[in-house]
This record gives sequence, structure tokens and C-alpha cells, in this order.
Amino acid sequence: MKIIDDNLLNGLAEEAKKSPRLRKNYNFHLSLQDKCHRFLNALEPGTFIPVHHHPDKAETFVVLKGKVKVSTYNDDGEELESYILSHEDGRYGVDIPENVWHGLECLEPSVLLECKAGPFVEHEVDGILEIRK
Repeated sequence: MKIIDDNLLNGLAEEAKKSPRLRKNYNFHLSLQDKCHRFLNALEPGTFIPVHHHPDKAETFVVLKGKVKVSTYNDDGEELESYILSHEDGRYGVDIPENVWHGLECLEPSVLLECKAGPFVEHEVDGILEIRK
């Protein structure tokens, strides 16, 4: 059994600060081939999870600490919805259905619990929607 506590979250956050991508995962699943991927994702301000979709997988984000902005987009890259997730706002997470374009921006140091079906599939080049700001 693995306890999710301040020691784990704070240690992961320190690793994220040192990462060029300003984020760091901690996987609970043992293999990229596992049927369910469960992991923590520590994020630092300045990181953005690029707009993407999973054609046949839903994805769930739950904020354990911090604040992030999650947005959905249409096929033309127009923003459809946007929500700030944080404990102080009473919005703790989001469940994104399969095949929905979405991206995530870190607004303050954060740790998310993420869950989605496996196995891991590398995003195709056309699987990333380029958003021009």
C-alpha cells in the first residue's frame, strides 16, 4: 500500500521544480501497458499540458493541492469551456470524456491525481491541436 501524504506530494513538487518541463509524474501503475493508469502529476507555474485528446479514453483530474485551469476546445481550436480547479473555489476535479480536446495550465504549484485507461499511446503528430494565442 502506498500512502499519499504531504511527504510524497512535497517531494514530488521539489522534483517538478528541477525539471525543464516544470512537472513530474509519480506512477502507481507498474507498466505503461497496464489497463488503468493512476498517477500523481506535480506541476509548477509556467507549465502547460498541450491541447490534446484521447480518441477512445476518458481522463480524470483531481486537484490534491494548488490551482490549475482546465479548458476544452472544438476541432478548430476555439475554447469551449474553461474552469479553475482548486480547493478554495470548491472545484476539485474534472472528468473529460473521450475524444474531447483539452489542455491544462498550472496557475500555482499543484499536484493532481490523474486516472485514465491504459495502455499508454504516444500522441500522434495530428493528436496535438495547436492553439495560437
